[in-house]
Amino acid sequence: MYAYILYTLLAGLAILPLLLYIRNPYVLQDLSYAVTAVQIGFRLAKYGRRKPLYSVLDSFLDKVARHPHKPFIIFEKSSYTYREADQESNRLARALSTHAKLKEGDTVALFLGNEPLYVWSWLALAKLGCTAALLNCNIRSKSLLHCFSCCEAKALVVGAGKLAKYLECRNFGVKLTLFLLAISEECDTEGIESLCDKIQQASDQPLSPHLRANTNLKSPAVYIYTSGTTGLPKAAVINQERVWMATFLQSVAGVRSDDILYLYLPLYHSAGFLMGLCGGITIILRRKFSASNFWDDCRKHNVTVFQYIGEIMRYLCSTPKKDNERDHKVRLGIGNGIRSDTWAEFLQRFGYIRICECYGATEGNIGFVNYVGKVGAIGKEVRWSLIPYALIRYDTEKEEAVRDSRGFCIQVPRGETGLLVAKIGVRTPFAGYAKNNQQTEKKRLRDVFVKGDIYFNSGDLLKIDHEGFVYFQDRIGDTFRWKGENVATTEVADHLIMVDCIEEANVYGVKVPGHEGRTGMAAIKLKEGVDFDGQATYQHVKNYLPSYARPRFIRIQSSVEVTGTFKQMKGRLAEEGFDPAVITERLLYLDDAKGYIPMTQEIFSAITEGRIRL
Repeated sequence: MYAYILYTLLAGLAILPLLLYIRNPYVLQDLSYAVTAVQIGFRLAKYGRRKPLYSVLDSFLDKVARHPHKPFIIFEKSSYTYREADQESNRLARALSTHAKLKEGDTVALFLGNEPLYVWSWLALAKLGCTAALLNCNIRSKSLLHCFSCCEAKALVVGAGKLAKYLECRNFGVKLTLFLLAISEECDTEGIESLCDKIQQASDQPLSPHLRANTNLKSPAVYIYTSGTTGLPKAAVINQERVWMATFLQSVAGVRSDDILYLYLPLYHSAGFLMGLCGGITIILRRKFSASNFWDDCRKHNVTVFQYIGEIMRYLCSTPKKDNERDHKVRLGIGNGIRSDTWAEFLQRFGYIRICECYGATEGNIGFVNYVGKVGAIGKEVRWSLIPYALIRYDTEKEEAVRDSRGFCIQVPRGETGLLVAKIGVRTPFAGYAKNNQQTEKKRLRDVFVKGDIYFNSGDLLKIDHEGFVYFQDRIGDTFRWKGENVATTEVADHLIMVDCIEEANVYGVKVPGHEGRTGMAAIKLKEGVDFDGQATYQHVKNYLPSYARPRFIRIQSSVEVTGTFKQMKGRLAEEGFDPAVITERLLYLDDAKGYIPMTQEIFSAITEGRIRL
C-alpha cells in the first residue's frame, strides 16, 4: 500500500513539469525572469540604503578601479579607456565648477550631438551632484528656448556646430539667464565662453564624493524631453532610481560584462542614454545611424549587442543583399517598435539574433519586456507583478475613457484592445514634468476603479492575448511617431500658421506602406483671397522644424473640421490618408528638392510601391 502511494507520488512529480509546460509553454522563461527581477529588486534596495547613495556614477567609478585599461568608448578613430573617460570628466567637472560656479542640485543643459564629449559632460555633472538636461540637438527656435527655461538650467553646454541653432533664440528678444559654455577651440560670440583651454588646464584628479553627498534615489538625475499634446517638449524628471531601473534592462536581456554595444541612437533619448550608455560595457559610439555601414562596423569592432528602434530594422532589411551579411558576432538586439513582418525578415536574412523587444514611456511607471522573443509582441505580462495596471475601454472619437453608470472605468476582456493605465503609488511613482503641472495632471487618470485612486495614463492602446503577450495597437492624443521621433501636432500647426498664407492648420499622422509609424500631414485653411505659397511654406518648415516633423503632405480645405467642443477632427482625415484618388481637395507633396508640389497619382503609386522613399 505504502509502495503504491510512493510510486504514485513519484509519478506525479515526474509528470508535473510536463503538465506545467502544457499549461504554460513559457514557464521556464517566466521563472528565469522572476528570479532576475527579484535579484534586481534586492540590488536596488541595497544601493538605496547606502549612505551616501551608490549611484550609476559610483558603479562607473568601481569599473574604473577594477579594469582601468578596458575600452569604454570607441568613437571614429579614437578609443578611450575607463580611466581616460574618468580623467576627461574630472577635467571638465573642474572647469564647469570654477567658471559656472556650479553646486550640488544645479541643472545644466547639454546641447550636443553623439560624441565622447557628451559622455564626459554627463559624468562631470554627476560628479558635481548636478542634473543634466538632455536637449534634442535637432530642435530650434521657440522649442529650444522653451527647453532652456522649463528645467531652470543655470548653464548651457553647447557643442561644435550647435551655436547657430542657439543664436536663433536671440531673435525672439528673450534674454537668457544662462552661463553659456561652448566646447570649442575658438568662440568669439559675445556672451559665450569657450571652455576648451580651461579643460586642458584643469586637473584630472578625482573629485570629492562630498560634492554629491545629499543625492538619494529620489534626486533628479537627468531631464529627458518628450513630445506631447502641448506642442512643446516636456522635461520628464528621471530620478536616480529610474536610471538604475533602466540600466537593469541589460541584465534582463542577457547582456554580459564582455559584450560590445553598438550605439548610434541619440544620447538625448532615453533609449540611447539610459538603456545604452549607462549599462557600463564597451560602447561603439556613432554620430548617427548608417544602414550601409552597420554590418561593416559590427564586423570591424566585434559588436555583440546593438540597440534599435523599429525603423532601424526596416532600413537594414531594405539594404541590397550581400554574401557576407550573416558574417558577424551580433547575438542580441535590444529596443522597441519593430513590426512582426520586419522582425521575421530580419532574422531570416541576417541569421539568428535574439531580439529583446521592450515597452515603456520615458516618464511612465510601467513597462513590459518580451523576454521570450515572441515575434510581434512588445512584452509579456507578469501575472505576479506588484504593479497594478489594466487595459481600460477607450472611446477614440470622444478621446476619453469609457465609464460605467457609477463613473468608473471599464476593464476590457483579455484579447481586446484597451488603454494601458498603471496605478500611481509608492512603488510606482510618476514624477511628472518639470515646471509643467498642467501636462503632469493630464497624464493622471483619477477615480479609475475606486473613488480617489490615481493611475498613469500611458496614452497607448494595447492588447494582451491569452498567453499573456502584449501587443501595441495605436497611440492616442496629439502626437505621432516618425523616423523614431515623437512629433507634437500642435507644435507643427503653430509653425504653419506663422506662414502668411495659412489661417488654420490641423496636423496629424498618416500611415505609409512599408514604413513604421506615421508621417506628417496637414489639412490647412488659407486666408481669404490668398493663394497657397508653396515656396514660403517649405522655407518656413525647413527653417523651424527638424526634418522628421515637417509635413510631407498638405491638404487644402475650405474650412478645418472641428467637433462640438471645437477639437480638430483628425480620425477621418488620417484614415483617408494622402491618396489623390480619394481626396478631391487640392493636395500637395513635399519634394525635398523642389518644395511643395502638386500630389499626383504617379507620386502616390511611387510612394506606396517603394520607388520613392520618405
